[in-house]
Amino acid sequence: MQVLVVGANGQIGTHLVEQLKEEGNHTPIAFVRKQEQVDKFKEKGIEARLGNLESSVQDIKKQMDNIDAIVFAAGSGGSTGIDKTVMIDLDGAVKVMEAAEDMNIKRFIMISAFQADVRDNWNEDMKPYYAAKHYADKFLLNSDLNYTIVRPGMLENEPAIGKVSLTRAMNEFTDPVTIPRKDVADLIAQSLDHERTYRQSFDVTTGDQSIEEALNQL
Repeated sequence: MQVLVVGANGQIGTHLVEQLKEEGNHTPIAFVRKQEQVDKFKEKGIEARLGNLESSVQDIKKQMDNIDAIVFAAGSGGSTGIDKTVMIDLDGAVKVMEAAEDMNIKRFIMISAFQADVRDNWNEDMKPYYAAKHYADKFLLNSDLNYTIVRPGMLENEPAIGKVSLTRAMNEFTDPVTIPRKDVADLIAQSLDHERTYRQSFDVTTGDQSIEEALNQL
């Protein structure tokens, strides 16, 4: 598959694009918002397309030619205000979904936020972010797309552990609720054409199962 990674310049996105290229099973295509980011990926032999999630659905569709699957790994970042959170994490995500539907691209993986589906567990200091993720996920759940929604725990820049715990319909949680970004990228790479992940949503943290074992039990 040709996989468009939206937000490829982010940390998980970068891990994912590089891993897909190295494995060779799928072809990654980076969707980024700055020309210097396009140039960076091209230097690595990775196709990159310039796009802006605050532009129109029609403009976003122009970057989706010959795409078979989409991974939404974009985010407004912790240093922006609520306005950017709404425009990128919510409206930007929805526009990418609308564009995917218009282009008949069915496979869609969303990187969401841990417990975004359970309002009572939202971090008090980040409620606008969680609300944006919650409603973007809702839109995806009600779409015709073949979705997988991945809600990782607190992200760390530690080396990959390769052991995870997947949980669905969780109303309570205990430590650990962390996971290395590289493990999230590994899980997404394995999920792309793993039928057990189709139309599934789950939380993921570091655990005691290999990624393959965990996905096989969905």
